[in-house]
Formats: sequence, C-alpha cells, structure tokens
Amino acid sequence: MATLTQRYSYTFSSFIKESYRQDEAICRTTFTKVWFAIFMILLVFLPLFLGNFSVRFLGGLGIIILSVVGLNILTGYTGLISLGQAAFMGVGAYTCANLVHHLNMPFYIAILGGGALAALAGVIIGIPALRIKGLYLAIATLAFQFIASYIFVKWEALTGGSAGISIPSPQLGPWIFKSDLEFYYIVLVFVLAGCVAEKNLFRSKYGRALMSIRDNDVSAEVVGIPVFRYKILSFAISSFYAGTAGGLFGIWLRHADPDSYGLGRSIDILAMVIIGGMGNLLGSVLGAVFLVFVPEVLDRAVTFFSWFGTNPHEIVVLVAPIKLMALGFLVMLFIHLEPAGLAGIWRSVRDYLKIWPLPYQ
Repeated sequence: MATLTQRYSYTFSSFIKESYRQDEAICRTTFTKVWFAIFMILLVFLPLFLGNFSVRFLGGLGIIILSVVGLNILTGYTGLISLGQAAFMGVGAYTCANLVHHLNMPFYIAILGGGALAALAGVIIGIPALRIKGLYLAIATLAFQFIASYIFVKWEALTGGSAGISIPSPQLGPWIFKSDLEFYYIVLVFVLAGCVAEKNLFRSKYGRALMSIRDNDVSAEVVGIPVFRYKILSFAISSFYAGTAGGLFGIWLRHADPDSYGLGRSIDILAMVIIGGMGNLLGSVLGAVFLVFVPEVLDRAVTFFSWFGTNPHEIVVLVAPIKLMALGFLVMLFIHLEPAGLAGIWRSVRDYLKIWPLPYQ
C-alpha cells in the first residue's frame, strides 16, 4: 500500500511547476520527454528500413498534415470556417513551379515563396470575406476555391492549363534529391518546423488573442484586441501553411495540375480538422492520419473480398461504393460520439491510464 501511495504521490507531484517557463514547456515531464525522443528517433530512422511505397506514402501524409495544421489555426483556434484550403495549396504549388522554372531558385526558397504568395492571397481574400462570419464566410471561401480552380485551368501561360506544369527534382548545390527517402526527410523538416511554430504561436499573446476571438469576438474587442487585424493574421498564417504544403506537394508529384487542388481536397482537409479535434495540434495529426489510412485499409478490404467472386472486377464495382459509405459512417460516428475528435479520445485514455487502477476514479 505504501508503494502504491508513493507511486501516485510522485505522479501527481510531477505536475506541479515552480515557474512560468516550466508550465509553458512543450514536454513537461520526463515521461513525455522520453516518449517524444523515441518518436523522433522512429521518424528519422524507421524509413531507412521501409520500402519505397511506404516511404512515399509517409511523405504524402506529412504534406497533408502540414496543410491540416494550417487550417486548424484558422478553424480550430480562431473559429473561422474555410472551404478554400486546397486553392491556397494550388497557389503555393504553381508559385513554386514557376520560381524554379523561370528564376532557377533553390527549391526551399521556392517553397517558402509559394507560402508567402499564398499568405498574400489569404490577406486579399480575407479583407472582404472576414467582415462576415459563420456560414457566409464558408460560402465566401468556397467562391474563392471556384475562382482559383478556374484560373488554374484557364491561365495557361502560368499554369499550363488542364495539363499542368512539370516541376524538376529538388536540388541543393550539386546534390539532386531523386529518391523518395530523400524527399521524405525534406518533408519531415518542414512538417516539424510547422508544428513547432504552431505550438509556440498559441503559447504567445498572439495565439491567446486568436483563441479569445474564437470564444467570444465581442468580448475580445471590448478588452482591446483588434479583432479584424487578428483575423487577417490568422488567415495569412493558415494560407502560408497551405501554400508551403502545396509547394511540397507539387515537388512530391513533380507536377502541378488543377485536379490536385480541387474542392474535394478542401473538404477532406476540413473533415480531418473536425475528426482530429479542432484547436489541437495532436488532433491535426490524428485527423490526417485517420482519413489517409482508413481509405487505404478499405481499399485493401475491397481487393481482398474481390477474390471470392468468379469475376473480381465485378466484385470491386459492387463493393467500392460500400467503402465510401463506411468512411462517411465513421465520420458521423466520431462527430456524434466524441465532438472533441480523436484528440479528445486520446485525452480520455491518457487521463484514465494516469489514475488507473484507483477504483474511485
């Protein structure tokens, strides 16, 4: 009994912080630091033992995570709904392609340049759009999505039209990144930098101002927060993340085309934010992983069941719609059972394991 008491006394005392710096630390306990170090080691070294398909899949997943993190800043932390995230990704992709093609810029500067132009586009769109909110703001960003898709197709001199524009392999000095493993590490650097920047943003006064606007914009304005200016800031940061992700996505595909940045992708990214948990960095990651892995698992299930018929192709045609139905059912189930998303489920499991096996908890 004494051992159990000592164990929980140590556990609960570990949450007591003696300074503001300790309380604001990203990794607050030794346990968290150890598991974070293990996770980072896996991110760096595990791809060395995986096949090309798995490494390429992880690279694409990292790009989606970066875009979802950006939208979560706008929707989850600021409370503004956007259906144009894929359009900002397209701005970043085409900007990156043209900077590399016509100005011979290094790929990392071209990617950041794509993010910067997407942020500028976000400010231009946000100034008139942010005077409205709620459903009307969503419709305004949806209109921008349609306008951007039209420009991607019709401005052939800049975008290549429906055929798109090719993007060469990234190059750093004499070193050309050709393999999927090398590109994975490029994506990893950008994703980690984006996640750390987002985490620190909402530990600053700017991030706290954005969250206060989300909770009650009238009260935020009463206490002296310039609401419109901060909304524009949130829109610009979110668009920068999307543009950077779009530049990476274009380099990953070695090609930028209108079909990759349509309305369907914007809806997918918004669904990832909602399922993962709004206003939570971990939720952005979990939502992206969930909606990228689940379709893959369902595809494998469809392929598996197709072998039980005399004509596998007919079985695939019949079972494929069930995959979409199952995915939609899972989305509705998460929204109904856990509005806080996957991050909320993780917090519940974590809190339970902290006090287990105390029966009164």
